[in-house]
Amino acid sequence: MKKILIFYATYGGGHLSAAKSIYNYIQNHYSDIEVEMIDCIKYINKMLDKLTTSAYREMAKKTPKLWGKVYKNSQRGILGHVSSGTNKLMAKKLKKLITEKSPDIIISTHPFSSQMVNYLKRKNSLQITLATILTDFASHDQWLVGHEYTDFFFVSNHEMKKELCSYGVNSSKIHVSGIPMSERFFEDFNTEEILESFELSPDKKVILFFGGGEMGLGKERTIEILRSLITTVPNYQIVVISGKNEKLKEHFDSLVNELNVQDRVKVLGFTDKVPELMHISYLVVTKPGGLTSTESLASHLPMIIINPIPGQEEQNAEFLENHGVGIWIQKKDNPDEIFANLFKDEKKIEEMREKTKFILKSYPTETICKTILGE
Repeated sequence: MKKILIFYATYGGGHLSAAKSIYNYIQNHYSDIEVEMIDCIKYINKMLDKLTTSAYREMAKKTPKLWGKVYKNSQRGILGHVSSGTNKLMAKKLKKLITEKSPDIIISTHPFSSQMVNYLKRKNSLQITLATILTDFASHDQWLVGHEYTDFFFVSNHEMKKELCSYGVNSSKIHVSGIPMSERFFEDFNTEEILESFELSPDKKVILFFGGGEMGLGKERTIEILRSLITTVPNYQIVVISGKNEKLKEHFDSLVNELNVQDRVKVLGFTDKVPELMHISYLVVTKPGGLTSTESLASHLPMIIINPIPGQEEQNAEFLENHGVGIWIQKKDNPDEIFANLFKDEKKIEEMREKTKFILKSYPTETICKTILGE
C-alpha cells in the first residue's frame, strides 16, 4: 500500500485547509493509499509552534505594516538566511518522523516543510517524491529554497508559473492547478432550500460579507464599509459572517439594529455553510486570503476586497484587481462612491463575474492528486 504524508503549518488557515482538501480527496477516492496529515512545526516542537503562530497572529493583527516588511524582507537578506538555517536544524527532527512513517510521497502546503524535506533529500539522499502546493496568487522565495529537490510545484495561475521559471525552477515541474478547496463548492445546490433555511427572500439578490476572519483585522474600517454597503444598496440582502470573532459580531448586530435593517441583513457567527451561501450570492466582500478568494472564484463571485494583510494578501488583492474580478477598497477610498458606481447598472458586476470563469482551474484538488499519482 502506498503511503502519503501531508505536511502543513497553521500560520493562517489556508495551509491547513489545502491540506484537508487533499487529505479528504485521497481518503474518499483511493482505497489503496494510506494518507496522514501532520502539522510539521507542532511535531518538531509544540512550544515553538505555539510561540511562532501566536507571534504571526499578533503581528498581523496589531502591527500589519511591520508584518508586511517582515514578509517582504524574509525573501532575501538576513531574515531569509535565519529562516532557512532554522529549518535545516528542525529538519533533523523531522527526519525521525519520515524514517518511522516511510512515506512514498510527501505533500507540503507550507514553505517551511518544503524547505525541510528538500534539505533532507539533499543531505540524506531520501528517495521520496515531494509535491509543494503554493496557497496564494503570488509566489514567495521561501517556497523555493532547495527547489531542485522538489518533484512537483502546484500554483494557482500562469503568472506564478512564469515567476517560478524565472527563479530557475524547471517548467516541467510546475503545474497550474489552482488552490485546493473542498469539493462541496462544486455541488449542485438547491437555491430555494438555501434561501429558505437562512430566511432570505427569493426576490432580492444576496451579498455575502466576510467581516471577521481569524484575526478580525481593521474593525473600524470593516464596520464603516458594512454601514456604507447597507445604506448605499438598499435593494439587496446582505449576509454578514463574523466567524469566531464574537466582539465583532456584537458590533455588527448593533449596526443592524441602529439602521433597523433586520429584514434584509443577517448576521452569522461561525458557519460551515459557506459553499451554500456562496452558491446563492451575487457578490462577496472579503479579505483576499488565498483559500477564500479561490472559493469565491469557484462560485463565480466578483469580489470587493477589504483589509488585506500586508504581504501575501496584498499581493492576492493586486492579482484579483489586475484580472478584473475584484475591486480593492483601500484606506484612501470612499466606499460610498465605490458602491454607488458599482451598483448603478450592474454591468460592471456582470463583467467581473464573466472574468472569474477564466481564472480558476476546474477541480484543483482532483487535478493535484491525479497529477501526483500519475493518472
